[in-house]
Amino acid sequence: MAVAEDDELCGTIGGGIMEFKLVEKAKALLQSQTKDISLVKQFHDKTHEKNQSGMICSGSQLNAFIPLYPSNLKELIPIIKSQNRNENITVHISPAGIRISGEPAKGLDYKTENDWNYTESLIQKPVIHIIGGGHVGLALSELMHFLGFYIKLYDDRKELNTIEQNVFADEKHLTDYNTISDTINIAGNDFVVIMTIGYRTDKIVLRQLLDKNIFYLGLLGSEKKIKTLFDELRQEGADETRLRKVFTPIGLNIYSKTTKEIAISIAAQIILEKNKTLPTGRTK
Repeated sequence: MAVAEDDELCGTIGGGIMEFKLVEKAKALLQSQTKDISLVKQFHDKTHEKNQSGMICSGSQLNAFIPLYPSNLKELIPIIKSQNRNENITVHISPAGIRISGEPAKGLDYKTENDWNYTESLIQKPVIHIIGGGHVGLALSELMHFLGFYIKLYDDRKELNTIEQNVFADEKHLTDYNTISDTINIAGNDFVVIMTIGYRTDKIVLRQLLDKNIFYLGLLGSEKKIKTLFDELRQEGADETRLRKVFTPIGLNIYSKTTKEIAISIAAQIILEKNKTLPTGRTK
């Protein structure tokens, strides 16, 4: 979370009364012109005599206060550039200050309040390939943009109005669907959504991408259309195991009707798959 002396804020450390108190502390540190990096421990219960956060959700939180001034620009500019280029770097924070590297991140190494080191990989944005620039592609681009994804949009139609309106895609590619496997560069942890203009082009694209190593491969369409398409692919020798890995009909079933509702159902499914191995704090 970034806190400016003029009350401008960006991000969050959890909200509630704890965030309010620590934001005020951050402002006070800036006004004092301190350059010291410090830690504050907060406990989310009432059993601790000191450092209560004011919240009762259980657990604890360790917050680092890192005062930044114009003199720190030399450390911050490479971080900003890496994010703009969707590149990965590792940030090191310790009482000695901030530095960046290409070394693997190891998290927090804490010995004492004055002897600790924290490294975090500023992983580049997750990449989603949206194949089809129609109305759902536009709605999905907008949503995934605000969810922090790097969006690559593909279509075989020139001067399509929904592509011209799409200011959310980071890249737009005019491509021939018949040779898309030769032009699309998909990493193993990427997300791919197929939503071309119709059945024929959906099949052309899916056939080429089916055997690629893709974290999430989804196909838009009705159950009837997908059954017909998959039956044809099976007859043509498509691998059944690969077909089972395709998310289709795409999206969580929230009875979506409009293009924005369909986009929300797809985004929800993608978030579920992206985060399913992470702790949630919930039992069900």
